[in-house]
Amino acid sequence: MAKSAPKQARAWQRMLSGRRLDLLDPTPMDIEIEDIAHGLAFVARWNGQTQGDFAYSVAEHSLLVEALFARIVPAAEPKWKLAALLHDAPEYVIGDMISPVKNAVGPGYEELDERLTAAIHIRFGLPAKTPPLIKKQIKKADRLSAWLEATQIAGFSVAESDKLFGKPDPALLEGLSISLRPPVEVREDFTARHKMLLAEIG
Repeated sequence: MAKSAPKQARAWQRMLSGRRLDLLDPTPMDIEIEDIAHGLAFVARWNGQTQGDFAYSVAEHSLLVEALFARIVPAAEPKWKLAALLHDAPEYVIGDMISPVKNAVGPGYEELDERLTAAIHIRFGLPAKTPPLIKKQIKKADRLSAWLEATQIAGFSVAESDKLFGKPDPALLEGLSISLRPPVEVREDFTARHKMLLAEIG
């Protein structure tokens, strides 16, 4: 008796919008900002190991990174601010992995992240790949955000954070502090900021 072919593992996720996103072959048509905002607002940074009554979400982190990017590059075009806001957008389906876990998983995680990023960017009118200089500037904002998070809510000392994320320029962090809020508030702010940037891009 011939053996039946093994059943192919499901590689798509159903979103609250009703979209079915194929994680291995994502298409821009299946990307909705409401799904991204909702997912990121409920994904905890630092594996949830932060102080406070609410998790510090990837959505909140993304808002901070975009604000920091605007300080680093004051004349940045709105489309690159949008790229900064969406820099961790794939995590709405693949979750946030701390760097040691990413290193353990290997190149497979990075490939999945790149495919999702390309689909998300195309959906909102951005280049599939962020130009190297912009990517570097967003990464700088990301590290500044990580330093702020580490020292304010994740229990790291300033010295330890300086070693891990680089000593920040105090002027870039002036007046900024970590906010811990209910996911619904963060979701609404993320969606509103996305809408504002799209309007600026025109």
